[in-house]
Amino acid sequence: MSVPLLDLRAQYRAIKNEILAEVESVFESQYFILGPKVRQLEEAVAAYSQVKHAIGVSSGTDALLIALMAENVGPGDEVITTPYSFFATAGCISRTGARPVFADIDPVSFNMDPGKLEAAVNERTRAIIPVHLYGQCADMDPILAVARRHNLAVIEDAAQAIGAEDKGRRAGSMGDYGCFSFFPSKNLGGAGDGGMVVTSDDEKAERLRILRVHGGAPKYHHHVIGGNFRLDAIQAAVLNVKLKHLDAWTEARRRNADTYRRLFHEASLVMEPPECLKGGCADRPGCGMRGAHGVVLPEELPDKRHIYNQFVIRVDRRDQLREHLKAREIGHEVYYPVPFHAQKCFAYLGYGPGDFPASECAAETSLALPIYPELTLSQMQEVVGAIGEFLTA
Repeated sequence: MSVPLLDLRAQYRAIKNEILAEVESVFESQYFILGPKVRQLEEAVAAYSQVKHAIGVSSGTDALLIALMAENVGPGDEVITTPYSFFATAGCISRTGARPVFADIDPVSFNMDPGKLEAAVNERTRAIIPVHLYGQCADMDPILAVARRHNLAVIEDAAQAIGAEDKGRRAGSMGDYGCFSFFPSKNLGGAGDGGMVVTSDDEKAERLRILRVHGGAPKYHHHVIGGNFRLDAIQAAVLNVKLKHLDAWTEARRRNADTYRRLFHEASLVMEPPECLKGGCADRPGCGMRGAHGVVLPEELPDKRHIYNQFVIRVDRRDQLREHLKAREIGHEVYYPVPFHAQKCFAYLGYGPGDFPASECAAETSLALPIYPELTLSQMQEVVGAIGEFLTA
């Protein structure tokens, strides 16, 4: 049995008539840019995310970029983020002319290690971008404490985490800004690119609204330079339908995660995380994953609501396992194989191998398995069985 990494067609079939009716209403109105459908989505996402304002933008990448622009981040400034995320997190910092500065991840959560944050702050630091990777929130209280001590903006990269929670607080609601992506593969995915910035600050919200229309306020009058960051009405129409189903889809993902855990344990394929993962991967040559004959399952941390945009295991000989899964037609992906400090475009930052050992270990050992809501028990059994074949061969 082949198992895709993601099957968006299954989701679409269940809501096809709702989607087509909403999209047709946009064509009937001929109101394609911003407008009532976008306002409807903004109000719904703001309420869902426990914030006052939501500003629809053209992508998750542009959500990060416009938030940095709203803080006037630019040349000479530094912004701290993790070296282990989708490229946009660090790329947007560079696009403002600022310098990305990295703080290593916690090896259990894959998110920014708050204990590594303070040492990265200096007089040029303007903001912190914690990433809620794979659908689980970063440990926000200590991150916010550092930001308050140094008067820094906090921009949550919640691209993979809409609806995730930290101590009952929704992703995007804890910092100055929260940035969401509606890329089709996300838990709340559109029919193309789209994004959202959320905030509870009235002045920040107004600045974001001005920046997304080239900085014009009123129209054709520009006191600042913005960009074309507008969300299309067709995307908003699709997302308005899908948002009603989001919690049900999230709970299906969470059930699938529980099923994977049961299946891996029943197959005796689970290993305890080695001490180097618990202690921060300080010694890469002595990595406890090397030579291991089991999988380390993702950990759902206390006081968190994990929405499982990805279900990511750790395993030794990861690339050989990928070849085995490919031959068995089992979908999988590596998010992400090259940490930022090892990317050629960031060589000018002066980082080298070993500077961020937890991120390097994650890049070598992590593997995402299918977790989408419509995944069946037999498909998950197929995935676990194929991994078991490899590990026990």
